[in-house]
Amino acid sequence: MSEQQTNEQVNDAKVDAEQQAAAADSEKPAEKKDDFQQKYLYLYADFENFKKRSFKERQDIVKYALEGAAGELLQVLDNLERALQFAKPDGDAQLLEGLKMVTNQFKSTLEKEGVTEIITENKIFTPELHEGMGAVPSDKPEGTIVQTIQKGYTLHGRLIRPARVMVSSGLDKN
Repeated sequence: MSEQQTNEQVNDAKVDAEQQAAAADSEKPAEKKDDFQQKYLYLYADFENFKKRSFKERQDIVKYALEGAAGELLQVLDNLERALQFAKPDGDAQLLEGLKMVTNQFKSTLEKEGVTEIITENKIFTPELHEGMGAVPSDKPEGTIVQTIQKGYTLHGRLIRPARVMVSSGLDKN
């Protein structure tokens, strides 16, 4: 091989390499554009999810803001109901009627705010809503609530206070 042929081959190789590099460089911006576009789409989706999550968290904060106060107010309601339960029937009728009205108004105000009483009469014991205080023999099926010791309440479906109940252990075997 002559030196001229070798130089031509080297020059051809350089030209080929330059053409390949130019082609690779022309592909790189397109690839970069696709890569940036893909990253943009992921970031946009993440941001949309963040906005939705933040909105839901703010709604929950507002929705359940009363939870702490409701627990305290329920103790006041319990005391009002106890006062009605143990009031003397031959006592002051107007005072008793006023106490009933205040208790009913208190209950309706709590209900407007989303506080609802857990119904327990003749229901099956559910550990998510009830706190079992004991079991007693009865003619009701085993696991049925036979007595409510303390009422339970929920706030928009979230448990504030479980109902304290006595549960049937079934028929007495003696």
